[in-house]
Amino acid sequence: MAISILDVSRGSLAARIGILPGETLISINGEPVLDEIDYQALTALPRLRITVRGADGESRTLQLRKAASSPLGLKLDERTVLEPRVCRNHCVFCFVDQMPKGMRPSLYVKDDDWRLSLMMGNFVTLTNVDDAEFERILRRKASPLYISVHATDPDTRVRMLRNPHAGNLMARLRRMKDAGLKFHCQVVLCPGLNDGQILYRTITDLAALFPAAQSLAIVPIGLTGFRQGLYPLRTFTRAEALDLVRDLELIASHYEKTLGTRFLFPADELYSLAGLPMPSEESYEGFPQIENGIGMVRKLQNECREALSRMKTSFGADPEPHPPRKLLVPTGESAFPYIRDIVQECLPPWAEAEVFPVSNRFFGPTVTVTGLIVGQDLIQALQGKRGDCVLISCAMLRENADQFLDDWTVDRVAAAVGLPIRVVRQPGEDLVRALWEDGSYPKGEA
Repeated sequence: MAISILDVSRGSLAARIGILPGETLISINGEPVLDEIDYQALTALPRLRITVRGADGESRTLQLRKAASSPLGLKLDERTVLEPRVCRNHCVFCFVDQMPKGMRPSLYVKDDDWRLSLMMGNFVTLTNVDDAEFERILRRKASPLYISVHATDPDTRVRMLRNPHAGNLMARLRRMKDAGLKFHCQVVLCPGLNDGQILYRTITDLAALFPAAQSLAIVPIGLTGFRQGLYPLRTFTRAEALDLVRDLELIASHYEKTLGTRFLFPADELYSLAGLPMPSEESYEGFPQIENGIGMVRKLQNECREALSRMKTSFGADPEPHPPRKLLVPTGESAFPYIRDIVQECLPPWAEAEVFPVSNRFFGPTVTVTGLIVGQDLIQALQGKRGDCVLISCAMLRENADQFLDDWTVDRVAAAVGLPIRVVRQPGEDLVRALWEDGSYPKGEA
């Protein structure tokens, strides 16, 4: 494979040795360049032997010496080589398989690409990685990666992922440890499949790989109402979640004493389902699994408190009178009690807020997270409510777009309910600003 060169930075090392836009990068130091990961790793070396092919089809090899920190200066065309690699698993709990029909095509894409794990923190199973590609992971020192483990027992993992190659994970994780790579792990926990003794074996096996294995998140399965014909699964009961969280906290306390880290991090949803308060900030040890939703509630609370302190300082001890106003704050059912307490703690004297949970009719009642609230359900939840503004989390929207999962836009929902909607773009700071400001903000923005 080879990659086209889109551009060459003016005055760069590549420009000085005569590499031209439109040429094709073939290899560096004799190694093929498959993607940006290869390019970055190979161009960090002090001596480079670069082979490129011109528009005439002729190849030439150029050599140079450089400081390790000096960029070569090429912009590569990766539109083809970095297309997400499609997942080859058929996981019994796959959320994509539980999506209703008729949604936008991108929502049905199953990716399982270790390169996106390295660059963006996506979780991958490594079942899509053949032996040659796994050797490239080791050779490129791709670290940290985020690994979907689910079970270290080979038979259980094969059964859950429905992939005959899923049982070799522990051998690969040991090789990654030996190569000096680090990784974070997750378990999507399914009652009757990978809980109980299977879970405790998984925890023990992964903790034995510390410090290569940096952390382990335990996330309860998410089920929608669209599981006709799929593997029979159920969610945890409140009593089961309570017992599970207590057991996991005991294990985490043990590892804190023996490893110097709690290592094990139950998901926010488990605490919510169990009816328990979230752990302290210190318990999350810097939030290594925040992109997996682990510690989001506690982090939001801390950020809001810090922002509230700054806001009070800005307004002074005796702020000028403001007209009273009422804010409506819809949220997911699992986060509702926590968001309610955070909002009440941060409200200014002149504002009133009604925080309320939104029932998920679109995906089904077992879906309780804020990020899966759709426009149609938000409209239903706002029927009959009165206020000056609706504050919604950007987690409900498509990234870099004001569009819910059901393709309703923020403006369309606002028109349907007859209320202005303000999107809280960043947790903490923007939420407190939205609570304190007098309403003179651009429509739809925080």
